[in-house]
Amino acid sequence: MRRSLLQGFLIFFTGAIFLSTKAILVKLALRSVHTDGVTLLALRMLTSLPFYAVTAVLITRQEQNVRMTRRQWVWIIVLGLLGYYLSGLFDFLGLQYISAGLERLILFLYPSFSVVINAVAFRQRISRAQYLALVMTYTGIAIAYFGELRIDTGNPHFFWGSLLVFGCAVTYAGYLSGMGRVVPDVGASKFTSYSMLVAIPAVLTHYFVKQASAGAPLLPAGADAGTLWGYGLALALIATVIPSYLISFGMKRIGPNNAAIVASVGPVSTIVQAHFFLGEPFFTEQIIGTVLVIAGVLLVGWRSA
Repeated sequence: MRRSLLQGFLIFFTGAIFLSTKAILVKLALRSVHTDGVTLLALRMLTSLPFYAVTAVLITRQEQNVRMTRRQWVWIIVLGLLGYYLSGLFDFLGLQYISAGLERLILFLYPSFSVVINAVAFRQRISRAQYLALVMTYTGIAIAYFGELRIDTGNPHFFWGSLLVFGCAVTYAGYLSGMGRVVPDVGASKFTSYSMLVAIPAVLTHYFVKQASAGAPLLPAGADAGTLWGYGLALALIATVIPSYLISFGMKRIGPNNAAIVASVGPVSTIVQAHFFLGEPFFTEQIIGTVLVIAGVLLVGWRSA
């Protein structure tokens, strides 16, 4: 039992580290080639498609596989569009305008948003400790945000980028709240594969409509094409496919409350990587804000337990 729990922690921890590279890869791609967030998101999804398609086929062919009900299909379609299409779109667009460190901190508000969504939609009472956690996380983000604003004074799209990432956190929290009510009946791997297969066509349709309306090539071409495809494959493998399954398998072993605690490594990992790979500075407000946000998330997880 203890060995299985330790393995679960290591699996989830590795998945969280892999996932934290997403913002770094996006920022590196935006710096290296002339591209935009929608193109990077489309390449990420297109190169992820074979992996999720194969997994979905293998799961469907298993003897113990149970056909989903119409209600479960509706849930997967809605949550796939919410969690991987809308959330991913907001995130990749927002990364065009704000730092990777700030993006990750804003995103890490999603556990507190899940508490609010569960309270409003599913009538789960918010405890005093959870109210305290909400205050801590929002205070932490405010401190880090104004510190970032002080440094990034020449960015005219700072607020717009922040709002986009905030929208990503809200939509992802909605996805997680719904996921908690579907996965016990459907299974983590099946849910992840099917919801991704719902989101991928939506992302690609968005991309192709954008390219067609601009009179641009439907697929990357020219000198930067190889580099773009390379970043798309890296985003697919390192920051999407591998962490999605590691996190699913890890959460199955350690439970959602422990997972929320281990996931706290994500913002720290992104901020450290952003400093070394992107040259983003460390500053006092960022450190204070990160500590408050992580403490708030830990408090939410502890109270849930």
